[in-house]
Amino acid sequence: MNSAVAGHRRATAPPDAERGDPLFHPFDTTEEYAEAVEEFLAGTTGSVPVLVAGRDDLRDGLAAAPDLYAGPRRPDPLTTGVLLGAEELPPGLVALARPLATTWLAASDLDLAALRREAGELLVVGVYDQLRLDPVRELLLASYRCPTGGPSFLSGRDVPSLSWHLAKQYAAPSAAVSAVGVFTDTDRPPRTDEVLVFDDRDFERRDIQAEILDRSWRRVVFQGHGKDDSINLGEFTICGLNPGVPPSPDLLRPRCGYGLSCYKPEDKLVPLRNVRATEVVLSACNSGPLADLALYDPRYQLLLNALDSPARTVVSAVSVHDTDRPENVAWARGAVAGADSTDVLNASLAASHPYPAFLRFGVPEPNRPAAPQPAEHAPDPLVLGVGRRLTALLTGDLLPPQHKLRPRLGKLARKVDGWVARPTHTADQDPGEIRASLEADLQSLDHVIARQVADNPEDEIMNFPAHFGDRSRLAAEATEAVTCHCGRPAQRFLRRGLLPHVLDTTCVVCMRCGDVVFRIPDSPELWADAAEEAPHGGELVVRLRVRGSRRGPAQLGLFVPTYLRTACAVDPVTTRVRLSPDEEREVRFTLRFAEDTSPQAYYFTAYVVQDLAITTARRHFGVVPAQQPVRHP
Repeated sequence: MNSAVAGHRRATAPPDAERGDPLFHPFDTTEEYAEAVEEFLAGTTGSVPVLVAGRDDLRDGLAAAPDLYAGPRRPDPLTTGVLLGAEELPPGLVALARPLATTWLAASDLDLAALRREAGELLVVGVYDQLRLDPVRELLLASYRCPTGGPSFLSGRDVPSLSWHLAKQYAAPSAAVSAVGVFTDTDRPPRTDEVLVFDDRDFERRDIQAEILDRSWRRVVFQGHGKDDSINLGEFTICGLNPGVPPSPDLLRPRCGYGLSCYKPEDKLVPLRNVRATEVVLSACNSGPLADLALYDPRYQLLLNALDSPARTVVSAVSVHDTDRPENVAWARGAVAGADSTDVLNASLAASHPYPAFLRFGVPEPNRPAAPQPAEHAPDPLVLGVGRRLTALLTGDLLPPQHKLRPRLGKLARKVDGWVARPTHTADQDPGEIRASLEADLQSLDHVIARQVADNPEDEIMNFPAHFGDRSRLAAEATEAVTCHCGRPAQRFLRRGLLPHVLDTTCVVCMRCGDVVFRIPDSPELWADAAEEAPHGGELVVRLRVRGSRRGPAQLGLFVPTYLRTACAVDPVTTRVRLSPDEEREVRFTLRFAEDTSPQAYYFTAYVVQDLAITTARRHFGVVPAQQPVRHP
């Protein structure tokens, strides 16, 4: 490592170029460049030196820069800097890089664990050929999800490009340049007053080439399919070709590199290096591959073309990623608030892949908001639980094809699918709105189910214990001793579904009463208390005790077997009650028997419906002649 790099102190910030110095000053020799760097750091000139060294194409970027930047500024230094291939870099470039980090180390001396532990910021500087799988992959993975964000890179296709990218870090974006834009061929993000959005509908009716090139951008995103040389925006294409750079004879090129026409209309190409923006986000897979992973000759690569442009910050994807609506919404909100694009995008994607998808080429903006915590994109557990029940009800044969519930269940299933789909559930609706919408649907459906069972207790939905049980196996380890409603010992056991659409069921069996309880896990618990007998012409009061799986409304009902229905009235038929997992609620039903009710043994079945799950409890009783009690063993 060059010893001159370590321990450097920040020089006095240069003046604001009030004396008329140009913001950037190009030089063709390393000697002139080094001398100019020394003067700039000493504050005797307000022009940031750039080593162009015969790269006339870079002068186009320098010429466009005054439209984007207000003047020079000294960036805040990051914690640690690493120079890759330092021995091949001119001294002037190394000197200009020094103020951008407090401490400089060789890559082999970098303690990544300590850097992460101390929440340090890392800057990696080197020409593109040095950004290879080894050591960059280790740096990326070790710093992923660091509280201060991932590493920052300064690079370019060669030393002049790196010099240009480095010089732009000393430029302050102009407050007059405020346009923020999204151009996407894979999404239709919400439109706001603060962000210009162009999607596939616009690509068919507007001159997207002019929309991009005729405006100065503070931040702009290009999102679409492509390779490391291009991003598709309908018939328009963001192009990575820099014709001022000679091709490499032994490297693969796109078809235009072999004398063929472009695969898209050439009059609709958008040369990326001609885009006037202080920040460019290349939201396409492999838009910024590492040097030894690139598909095409650097002459055609988007990342390098963007670094040759006036942009001081370029955000590109090192590999594949699942960017969609959540990232577009998060980026748009963050861009308006001044958040760092790389941090926002990687945090939004944290639940999709275990690696940083996007890299930051440029020094982070000062006073930016803290790096956001990784977004988990975890749907509401109620949404997931209801989704599993909907799958069970709609996929299997429990409900026949023409069952009355199927249309409404199908409609809710489509809603749930949209809520859990990552492109929409975190972006289009607030979690509170989703919850409120789902609860409203569930209350309505639970009421319909309860009334349908009350009207026809033999409805197919009440066959759920047998239907799911026949496609399940006993989970012997989940068997436990409990007490039956009749007060005698009983067993509670779990039957696990063998197929994804078969729900688990819990059953309680008593040797006297038989199978007295059937319950879907995470559904309400239900107990039934009543006298052992009632006189014909009299009443039997049933006390149901119920505890909810969550706080919210549920529907309770009770019915008797078919051979008792003409002689027995149930009051109420169904009722609504608010439940809580923290306390039991007692609800009373009354069975009124006709005078001609046959004396014998009967039973009633109580049921509770909450969130499409049904729990049943059965209790035996006897009807006896008036004044003739029956002695029970």
